[in-house]
Amino acid sequence: MASQGERAVLEEEFKWLLQEEVHAVLRQLQDILKEASHRFALPTSGSGGAYKQENFVLSTSSTDQVKGVMTLQGDALCQADVNLKMPRNNQLLHFAFREDKQWKLQQIQDARNHVNQAIYLLMNRDVNYQFKTGLEVLKLMDAVMLQLSRARNRLTTPATLTLPEIASSGLTKMFTPALPPDILVNFYINLNKLCLTVYQLHVLQPSTTKNFKAAGGSVLHNPGATFEFGSQRYEVSHVHKVECVVPWLNDALVFFTVSLQLCQQLKDKLSPGQLEEFWHSLPDAVHRAGSVYPETQLK
Repeated sequence: MASQGERAVLEEEFKWLLQEEVHAVLRQLQDILKEASHRFALPTSGSGGAYKQENFVLSTSSTDQVKGVMTLQGDALCQADVNLKMPRNNQLLHFAFREDKQWKLQQIQDARNHVNQAIYLLMNRDVNYQFKTGLEVLKLMDAVMLQLSRARNRLTTPATLTLPEIASSGLTKMFTPALPPDILVNFYINLNKLCLTVYQLHVLQPSTTKNFKAAGGSVLHNPGATFEFGSQRYEVSHVHKVECVVPWLNDALVFFTVSLQLCQQLKDKLSPGQLEEFWHSLPDAVHRAGSVYPETQLK
């Protein structure tokens, strides 16, 4: 059992932790997450809030079958220019977004919304707010970490789609000239990369579909995958994937990681083990009164 002087020091240290250090960490988190949020916006200077347009060349060093030039504006692809070299006859196909079309990248939009929700949670506890218990801080950190984990997961975990879902997507109607019926495309974010996948298909004849089994959902389907769309059955003959690093997505992921670490460090300082140790060191009179931190009391 700690001496009376040691108990007083411990009590003051815990009060300081709740009143000073917690707010210092919250301010630091707000600053970091505001920087992360700004990465998703990238406003053009003097443009009244319009988002900056950035061009990215999507290609791969292993093949020149597919090349794409994409224009990203915030969470939207506002332009896309794709060249596809057909493997059988080396015919070059070219298709681009219609001028009146943009494609929203839902992953970026969702990640930004989760970041802004985390900022909202932190700003609700301004510098004048007095935390009364450690549990209150733990609950806030859990809520913030949930939003940050969801934001990170939206960028690191692309949606798993079936081939019919890709075929029926509005993305197929974005291009001019229209995509051939034997071509499917899909855009998605994977970590810090903007990815384009092009699927070439061939029609399965009725005589070859006796043991037909449709492929399930996947981020990337392999050659040989089969599916049914409309009244026709198809097989994927070729798959081409190209990608490009988006630097500000990398920045955002780093900010998420740093913020999650800060939250966890603060939680560790207020963990049940730490609080129980503090509780046992308090004077008996405080125990009899039920403690100024009742939620930390051992049941």
